[in-house]
Amino acid sequence: MKVLRMLAFAAIGALLSSLSWAQAGREPIDWTKASLDSIGGGPLPTADWKGKVVLLVNTASLCGFTGQYKGLEELWRRYRDRGLVVLGVPSNDFGGQEPGSNAEIKRFCEASFDVTFPLADKQVVTGANAHPLYRWAAAQTGALGVPTWNFHKILIGRDGRIVEWFTAAGGMGPKLERAIEAALDAKGA
Repeated sequence: MKVLRMLAFAAIGALLSSLSWAQAGREPIDWTKASLDSIGGGPLPTADWKGKVVLLVNTASLCGFTGQYKGLEELWRRYRDRGLVVLGVPSNDFGGQEPGSNAEIKRFCEASFDVTFPLADKQVVTGANAHPLYRWAAAQTGALGVPTWNFHKILIGRDGRIVEWFTAAGGMGPKLERAIEAALDAKGA
């Protein structure tokens, strides 16, 4: 009985959180002001992403979900000409599963998964010290959209607003692909 009450409260909390997120109006990100450095050094050209769909993914090389790099690369290659940017953001926040240096992470991604999509340098993605991009996303989605593990995906539409988010366990399935296609087909920016 106690477990059922806890589940009911959790479900009500999730519903209220999602309603307040939808009602609060989501602020778009201004990619021209976003500041990210490339895993290889130097700035990432985030201003070039204005009007594009961005799939923001916190990644880790030693995670049970690391195989998702393959699917992310496939999405990048399939949809980049239509305006999709897959952005990998390595993070050591969950289980210490990204302990390597930027150079080691880059080498691993290229050698193991032939990753060609943009990778940022390693970042904190949760809490008060999170990168500003992840703090912005948390402010837009509430607790439900914040990464709780590696390979959490945040889909940002052409207008710079968050469209949807997907947990790592949600994988690389058809729901993610449908959301990407819908975001690519949407007008905006």
